[in-house]
Order: sequence, then C-alpha cells, then structure tokens
Amino acid sequence: MKIEFVERNYKISKKLKEIATEKIERLSKYFGSDARAKVVCSEQNKTQKLELTIVNKGMLYRSEVASDEMFNNIDLALPKIERQIVRHKDKNLAKSRVKEVNAFEFITETPEEKLPDIYKKKTFDLDPITVEDAKDFIERLGHTFFVFLNAETGKVNVLYKRADSKYGLIEVNY
Repeated sequence: MKIEFVERNYKISKKLKEIATEKIERLSKYFGSDARAKVVCSEQNKTQKLELTIVNKGMLYRSEVASDEMFNNIDLALPKIERQIVRHKDKNLAKSRVKEVNAFEFITETPEEKLPDIYKKKTFDLDPITVEDAKDFIERLGHTFFVFLNAETGKVNVLYKRADSKYGLIEVNY
C-alpha cells in the first residue's frame, strides 16, 4: 500500500509517520498492492485533525477525526475505516475488490450490516429560486441543507451549510 502524508498547519514528526505507516499497513490485508492511502494532518485552534482516505480499485474509504493529540487520532480513525471495509465486504467480494479476511485489526466485532429503514418521506415542488434565496431559506428554517431548482441555471442544486459556517453548493446533472 502506498501511503502519502500531507501537512496543513501541522508538522508531522518522524515517529508519527512511522506509527501511522505501521498501523495503516495492517489494513493492507484487505487490499491489493495497488491501494493508496492519504493521511492529512492539520491543526486549528489547538485541535488536531487527521483525515485518512484509502482508495482501492475505485472504492473509497474515508475517516476524519479530531482531538487534542494526533497519536490518538490514528487510533480513532483506523477502526472507522475498518468498519467501512467490513460493512462493504460482501458487495466488494462479489466484485473482487476486497480480499476475504476473518480476523479484524482494529475492531472487536463485526458491525451490523443492516441499513436503517427510511422513516420519513417528503415530497415537494421545486420552484425556481436563486442561490441567495436558498441561503435565506436555510437560515430562516434552521436546516443544514436546502434542495432547490436554480433559477439561473435551470438545474437542481443542493445548498448545504458546512461545519465552518460557510456554504457548499452541489449542482445535479441529470
């Protein structure tokens, strides 16, 4: 497995790289040799954040954790990745993207594979509005996202509020 480290407002020590590499390599039993891992370490307001992304034959596994210690973040991120791998194991095995492995590295029990049922359904008409109007709706309604028909482009858009209080816009092509 190829592992890439990226520093953002955080200097990755040699010891941290060694420990992270050793632990991430233990996940290589699930993948072939062409898997790639990207570890992004950043620090903001004395909070250290680690983002771990593993790409293998078109499949993406991602974990993002934050705490006051980067070494703890490694131990928090790896079980999340392994749970994702196990959860998707059956689908991926059929497509031969992930190897069959019975012993887990970072989790003690197999996560439940049943997806939650849909408990609520809404239907609404999409009236054309501007992005600025959609921002206003998000603020007034107290929601974290808003689906609308963009009056300027004629496409379905999803405006969402990010954790940093900025907005993201997804434009749907169909």
